This record gives sequence, structure tokens and C-alpha cells, in this order.
Amino acid sequence: MSAADRLVPDRLVEQACDQAGSDDFGSDDSWRDGLERLTHDFVKEARLSDLGVEIAAADVLRALTNRLEITQWRVAHPEVAEQQITQPIVIVGQPRTGTTILYDLLAQDPQLRPPLTWEVDRPFPVPDVRTYHTDPRIAETQASIDLAEQLMPGFQAFHPMGALVGQECVRITAGQFCSMIFSVQYRLPNYYQWLLHEADHRDAYRYHRKFLQHLQSGVPGQWLLKSPAHLWQLDVLLQEYPDALIVQTHRDPLNVISSVSALTVHLRRMASERADIQEAAVQCREEIVVGLEREMRFRDSGVLAPDRVVDVHFADFMRDPFATIGNIYRSLGRELPESTEQRMRDYLAAHPGDGSVSRYTWADTGLDAATVRDQVAEYQQRYGVPTETLK
Repeated sequence: MSAADRLVPDRLVEQACDQAGSDDFGSDDSWRDGLERLTHDFVKEARLSDLGVEIAAADVLRALTNRLEITQWRVAHPEVAEQQITQPIVIVGQPRTGTTILYDLLAQDPQLRPPLTWEVDRPFPVPDVRTYHTDPRIAETQASIDLAEQLMPGFQAFHPMGALVGQECVRITAGQFCSMIFSVQYRLPNYYQWLLHEADHRDAYRYHRKFLQHLQSGVPGQWLLKSPAHLWQLDVLLQEYPDALIVQTHRDPLNVISSVSALTVHLRRMASERADIQEAAVQCREEIVVGLEREMRFRDSGVLAPDRVVDVHFADFMRDPFATIGNIYRSLGRELPESTEQRMRDYLAAHPGDGSVSRYTWADTGLDAATVRDQVAEYQQRYGVPTETLK
């Protein structure tokens, strides 16, 4: 079936309603604008292969079905709306700056509650403390991840995933169809411009809160969250979670841009007939530069008190991760018990990474290094971010 026939918004909504056994999306229909934009650009711009059409349809259907099922649960259990989300710890920063391994290590703290991949992808019914690590949805989600690796060999080396691993918030805001997850995985030049410059992200963060309330009504805890996309919307994040504690990672943006460009192209190859790294690099450069400028202006505003943000340098973290983690805990007024640190050390020993094997070079991007260096100079000077040798 062609993209134009398969990716019709009303048909996808109808299919999701059939799957969920409900047509009640609640009183908030703000998600429809994002859905219309996304599906339009899937058809007109994404260069989807036949397989890509089905992958895109599945992504939309999952988001719609989850939204329907969360609404069902909320109607049947109105007390979920009273769930309090207190002092979430949110890891932000440019992509490819150590956010994932830092997230995974902090997630070993039993006092913290990351949203796991399986419950983000399959949130209904609400997760149960008694079966949290044995729920049959875990195996089903892992099978999907393994299939994706078969279709896109090497992705796990770029960005490890697992059903029992913490998931990024962009997977949650996908339910609002206002999420960077789409503009990274697919070639969507108009959608990403809308997302970066025009979209109102407040509804996406409101939906994000509903999603977390839903999950914690079954398995409570202090939330540990992560997404580089938060860097672009720190003001909206703090409007929704005014007591959030922020951990921001820092690294030379030029190596970030070339790394993200390579990852983006690798992702897009699964769904697109062709993917161009220089085109991806143009998008990555704009997103990185705009994001860094926004976060600096926001931090200048004084809304985020200095004692509620911890800055982490990539080089320091790679050199001595546990010194960095100890500093994070002290800065946030938390204790790091020996047993928790040992859990983290055991995790790191079992997941040593790839030795920083390079899969990208700056030359691949086609960008002018001097021009981009000038665009990020203020950021590097402000945070003391060293200039790295370009790969």
C-alpha cells in the first residue's frame, strides 16, 4: 500500500480505536495538529520505502493506541490525576555527550524510577510492582527491539536499547505528535522546522505528565528522566515540573554534530529509500546551535536556581564516571550508598561500551568547521567546554 493510502490520519485513528476498543481521546484534541503535519510530511517528504511506510504507520498507531488506553484508565481511575510528581531528576544536554550511559548508571539507584522501554511502549494495563521485571510485555518489547536490530544491523552499537532499559522522554511525547523522535528517525524537513521554531510544546509536556502519572500509579518512585530534546524546551519543562532537578552534560558541539548526523542517517536507512548525511548534518547543526542558545538564555533568566542544576563535562565523566556521579549526588543533596555505587560499577563492568570506536568524521558532514565553531563559541566559553580534535 502506498504512503498516501496507508498514512491517512483518520484511517489511522480509526484503526487505533479498533485496537484499543475505545474512541475516547478525552477532551484534549491538541494532538491532532501534530498528527496532520506528521502524516502529511511522511507522504510528501520522508522518501519512505514500502517497509518504511509500515514502520511509520506502526509508530503512529502505537502512539494513538497508548493515548486511548491511558485515557481509558484515567476515566476508570480518576484518582490517577491526583498523583504528585515530585522533584524529577532530568538529564539534558546535547545528544552523544554521555547522557545515555549516565542515565543507565543512575538508573541502578533503587531510589530512582526511570520509565522503562517496555512500559513506555506498552503502558496498558498499568505496570504492577509484583510483576515489574517479569511482565510478558517485556519479552514482547525485547523481540521488537531484536527485530529492529536485524532490519538495521549495527544500531545497538550506536545506541544500546533494551526492554528493561530506561527510555527517553521523546518516546512519551510522541503521543502528542510533537516530538523530536520523528524528525530524527525520518527525513521530515518541514516537520522539524515546525517542531524547532513554531510548535507549542506545552501540550506535549502536559501529556508527558499524564503518562508519568499513569505509570507511577502502578509503580511509584522519584522519576529519573532523560532526553536531549529537553534542552530545547527547558522553560516549558520547568513550567510543568517547577521543582525539577537538572543535570546538563557538555561536550564540543562539533563532534556532537558529526556523531548525531551519522546516527540519524543510520536510523533513516531503515525506513527511507535513501538517506543523506550532509542533509542530516544541516538539520543537526541548526538543532544544536538553537538548543544551546536557548538554554543559555533560559539559564540567564534566573528561573532555574543554580542549586538545582549540575553541569557535567563529557571528558570528566569518561575519565572518572564515579567521581562525576559522586559530585552529582552531592550537588543534589543526595547520598550515594556503597551498595548503590557497587550496583553502578557492576552495570558499567557488564556494559563497557565500544571503546569509543569512531563511526563518523567531520568531513562527512560537509559543514564548514570554522563557521560552526564561531556559532558555538559563546557556549564553549561560558561552560569551559574544551575544543576536541575533530574526528
